[in-house]
Amino acid sequence: MDEAHRSIYNKYKDIFTYFDALLVGLTAMPKDEIDKNTYDIFDLESGVPTYGYELAQAVEDGFLVDFVSIETKLKFMSEGIAYDDLSENEKEEYEKTFADEEGNLPDSIDSSALNEWLFNHDTIQKALHTLMEHGQRVDYGAKIGKTIIFAKNHNHAEKILEVWNKEYPDYPSHYCRVIDYTNYTQSLIDDFSEPNGFPQIAISVDMLDTGIDVPEILNLVFFKKVLSRSKFWQMVGRGTRLCPGLLDGEDKKQFYIFDLCGNFAFFRLNSKGKEAGAVATLQERMFNTKVEMVYTLQDLVFQTDELKAFRAELVNDLLSKIKSLSRDNFAVKLHLKTIDKYQQDGDFSSLTPENTLQIAEHISPLVLPSKDDISAVRFDMLLYQIELAILAGKPCNRAKNDLERKVEELSRYATIPAVAALQELIEQIRHNDFLERAGVKDYEDVRVKLRDLLKFIPYEERSRYDTNFTDDILSIEWNESQLNNDDLAHYKKKVNHYIIQHQDIPAIAKLKGNVPLTPTDVRELEDLLWTKLGTKEQYDEHYKNKPLGELVRSIVGLSLQSANEAFSAFLNNAGLDSRQMHFVRQIVNYIAKNGMMKDIAILRESPFSDMGGISEVFGDMAVFMNLRATIERINANAAA
Repeated sequence: MDEAHRSIYNKYKDIFTYFDALLVGLTAMPKDEIDKNTYDIFDLESGVPTYGYELAQAVEDGFLVDFVSIETKLKFMSEGIAYDDLSENEKEEYEKTFADEEGNLPDSIDSSALNEWLFNHDTIQKALHTLMEHGQRVDYGAKIGKTIIFAKNHNHAEKILEVWNKEYPDYPSHYCRVIDYTNYTQSLIDDFSEPNGFPQIAISVDMLDTGIDVPEILNLVFFKKVLSRSKFWQMVGRGTRLCPGLLDGEDKKQFYIFDLCGNFAFFRLNSKGKEAGAVATLQERMFNTKVEMVYTLQDLVFQTDELKAFRAELVNDLLSKIKSLSRDNFAVKLHLKTIDKYQQDGDFSSLTPENTLQIAEHISPLVLPSKDDISAVRFDMLLYQIELAILAGKPCNRAKNDLERKVEELSRYATIPAVAALQELIEQIRHNDFLERAGVKDYEDVRVKLRDLLKFIPYEERSRYDTNFTDDILSIEWNESQLNNDDLAHYKKKVNHYIIQHQDIPAIAKLKGNVPLTPTDVRELEDLLWTKLGTKEQYDEHYKNKPLGELVRSIVGLSLQSANEAFSAFLNNAGLDSRQMHFVRQIVNYIAKNGMMKDIAILRESPFSDMGGISEVFGDMAVFMNLRATIERINANAAA
């Protein structure tokens, strides 16, 4: 199976569960999180694939090209927008944009707001200028090379395109295009894939992160933060393809990565990143929220007629969703045992915490999406979250603020008859502390009455702000790639590789030569394995209580010369017969390869036993006992 990393997620995982067959998986981004582990699916040690071919090796072998990172630090992207740092004219714009009705003004806007709901023209302009000034070019410098800009969301992508059109009006209309879920995606991808076709610059929102193969790509622009290490390297991989003759007859040698959001710096500090795992769908999260509400409403404190009726409504809604599942669907069939437990009202009469977890694992991921407008569904989710928080006695200020903003935006469309009909409720929410006094049923009334009105708010106006404050480029750093930090450069593999390549280190040489270690040698191994190559915690995690010397000896083995010397008294003993000599030589070969023999019981197995058992081969057990003493001395010399 290609893209085998998907085997850990809901419906993809069901495929592996359903079919009883040999599993062969190929992936460039294995997961090794506790609850989402590709290696577990294939019964492998975490982080150790059956076969791994690293990016660094592929570059060295000439199958892929290397990169240079241009790490650009923009002030607003790293520090946010501070009111006091703005010019007088910009302060006026800031006040008009962000002051509330009472005149309250935030001291600053956090950097996380940039390109999420706040779009600053000058920030994007400077990013594009950096690309156009430093990016790799083709056609003797006349044209920027094929470029992907990874944008944060649809609004961000459209804003980048808007700024591009203003800053570079003389370029062809299709030179730069947005490629995301709102456009004719495949057609645009096909156009971008054409070596001499437009667009030359593709602004991508999750569409070109993986799976796209355009050898002509010379520039990647990371205009968003990526927390998943596997996702990040997949995105980097878009530029690694070979392309002969691309640069005016010269082969493509490298590509540029413009990092505007500190991704490389993040992964230098967090080598494994922060894997997000599978993201639950909106309908899945809403189903689970309703289950939690049903569970919470069982409490005696909520046994009023009004809340009992509300709970019954929620249960009926859950049951309708469960009964709508197709029992012929193989993914549903895998979970019928759990699904059949929740078919009647009574099945929800006394839920336990275990029941809610069971439903979340086996039923919620199967729930079908609603056919309602997405704005209404998101509004439902917001209100259900507030209602559950109230029932659980938890604060929900952020959600309430979000609700207030949506109602404020809705009030601007009072000329629409459907909105005008609910103007009284809208004004109550806006001006009369209604949300502070409201109970669960009041919020439910707001949800039911306003959910279908959210569609009247234009998509681009839902909590969005556009500004044009002067940003600054604080620094631009050019860095060579650090490919050896790839995912497969795992501590265990790194230790093996280093020890094999550095057998001249005194402590390692002594272990290979069967020479006892000194305290200085032991400290040298501790410094190597617990400081230079990793940490003591990593060592303990991978090797448990294995002594340092035994680990090194197991990697480098014992030199054949040292093994022969250790057993020379036996190998040169003319009194040993052919069977006994065969037995000794097998011991020498085994220890030379494995470094030691910790378990003497292995001597009862082949190839040692090929000519008979120990008692048969050694009539005089004194010879065997001397052999055993020699083995134990070799083991002891590896003690550290």
